[in-house]
Amino acid sequence: MTRWLSTLRGQFVVITAAAVIVSNLVVALCFELLHERALSGERNASLVARVAAVADLVVSLPERQHNQALRAVSSLFLHYTIATAAPNSAPMEDDERALALQVRTAEQAARPQDIRVHKFSELGRGPGGLRHHPSDVTEIAQSLAPGRWLIARYERPIPPQPHGMLIAGLATALLTGAAAAWIAGRVARPLSALASAADDVARGRNVPHLETRGPADLKRAAEAFNTMSDRVRRTLESHRQLLSAVGHDLRTPISAMRINAEFVTDTDLRDRLVRNLDELQSLTEAVLAAVRAVPGEETRRIDFAALIESICADLADLGNPIEIEIAGTAPCRCRPNEIRRALRNLIENAVRYGGTVRVSLEMDADNYTAVIDDNGPGIPPDQLERVFEPFVRLEASRSSATGGAGLGLTLARTIAREHGGDVTLENRGGGGLRAKLILPREKMS
Repeated sequence: MTRWLSTLRGQFVVITAAAVIVSNLVVALCFELLHERALSGERNASLVARVAAVADLVVSLPERQHNQALRAVSSLFLHYTIATAAPNSAPMEDDERALALQVRTAEQAARPQDIRVHKFSELGRGPGGLRHHPSDVTEIAQSLAPGRWLIARYERPIPPQPHGMLIAGLATALLTGAAAAWIAGRVARPLSALASAADDVARGRNVPHLETRGPADLKRAAEAFNTMSDRVRRTLESHRQLLSAVGHDLRTPISAMRINAEFVTDTDLRDRLVRNLDELQSLTEAVLAAVRAVPGEETRRIDFAALIESICADLADLGNPIEIEIAGTAPCRCRPNEIRRALRNLIENAVRYGGTVRVSLEMDADNYTAVIDDNGPGIPPDQLERVFEPFVRLEASRSSATGGAGLGLTLARTIAREHGGDVTLENRGGGGLRAKLILPREKMS
């Protein structure tokens, strides 16, 4: 549920449905307030007219017929009685005095009138006449003669519960939510395809053109992405061809210079020339390796743990001190040869500069992490990112005597990031360096 709410479709549906529900509540509240105000005026006018008419009727009848007449005109919510005791003598509020004045004006009686209005609340009658809800009561008392009062008691009926309005609001929210889900789907599907294609391009994969569908804005975005993808692919291919041509062209003059160096009679000069040619040869091979690192291999499912173990076993057979701490399997999709090259670079660096190496594999819900620990001098904290730049070697711990062109870490990080992962370096608390190669786990359907 949380994952669905984090999507565009989920948020679109929730926000739209919430807006519909809130707007319906506001409209219902405004309607109720305005409707109640109008009904209150009509209710008071009707009550005044009926009370005045009944008072005139009672006055015109003999006293012995009063009770019979009042029973005939009484109803469930408006009841008339004759009382001998004085009514509530508490001072009237403004609205009570206004209602009493309306009754006096409506009767236009020539007799002296003492009219008292009292409003209060008590349990009222709902449907069926049962008392179960608080109700507003208006009691109007008129003096007919000394010791005789006409009491009109109006009990406002409990309004029915707004079940119909609630059902209508819920149906509206559901229909609007369904429409919002459909609209969001038309937007979300092309965006998801665009995001997936952008991720594939970032990893160096060949991506087919996106379909230009959906709203006009999304069509333009898909067309722009297709154009960008074509340009990026052409640019990378051009650079790769250029580097490959330069690397191959350098091999011929280097080989010729190496042959010529053999004819130099000065031993020291010949040795210096050979060392320089070896370094130039190493640099050339590193450039060609970088060109070959451009993704071209197809991805397939492998056991990452087994791949690490095989690399460590190969290096251990060459006499390198490597300890392995790996248990279980780690299925993932990758380009195995590229991952092998990246891991081998990291482990060989650790062996070359850190002595004994410990290799372990960590797993969490999202990633596999190959951890390579060494016992070397580490790297200054401000240089931990700089060493990933091409041709960078730290002279303090990586002298030219150790060889290398400074491309191993660059290639390892490039390969890892093309797979959606990364390579990081950090100094260990007890001394030494820790390298991590992170790969995303295969999402099992």
